[in-house]
Amino acid sequence: MPNRTPLTRDFFDRPVLEVAPDLLGRTLVRTTPDGPIELRLTEVEAYNGTTDPGSHAYRGRTERNASMFGPPGHAYVYFIYGMWFSLNLVCGPVGSASGVLLRAGEITKGSELAQKRRPAARKELELAKGPARLATALDVDRTLNGSDICAGPSAPLGVLTGKPAAGGTVRNGPRTGVGGDGAVHPWRFWIDGDPTVSRYRAHTPRRRRQNGT
Repeated sequence: MPNRTPLTRDFFDRPVLEVAPDLLGRTLVRTTPDGPIELRLTEVEAYNGTTDPGSHAYRGRTERNASMFGPPGHAYVYFIYGMWFSLNLVCGPVGSASGVLLRAGEITKGSELAQKRRPAARKELELAKGPARLATALDVDRTLNGSDICAGPSAPLGVLTGKPAAGGTVRNGPRTGVGGDGAVHPWRFWIDGDPTVSRYRAHTPRRRRQNGT
């Protein structure tokens, strides 16, 4: 039986490369007006703040990424490609700006609520298979940016101890879609063989338009 004990702020107040793999198997709880949705985390990516070329914080603090520079145990939600939201959990001490992108998971409670948000999903295992799908299924948007995930059961987001993934099942490799100097870091972590893990895609540079095309 998964442990229902909430993770404390001390869990997140550690180096991001310790926190990221340790989140696998944990239970993310999203409390919505229609009821709770719970998800077992199966895939994450670590972003190591201002030292990481792949991180939003690499070039310093902005209005968009300010939540990353705040205390650990808070949410950083951003909008991408003008279409999707992504959910990150802030780690490390204040100012380190490191965080874990939640890439995929298995909906274990509230699948009917997630399905309403993700009607295109053909199977339950596809409801949160990828960061945009995960955020959509859990009804996550920028209103949750900066939310305290350690605030207790009344908070809109929280993480329970769950059943941590066994060490022998955790794999790591390059992060999805990260190019340049950030592509060398094997900071994507996933549970080996889990069907909810998203497909890896290498970074594809955008082609510059030429001759008006």
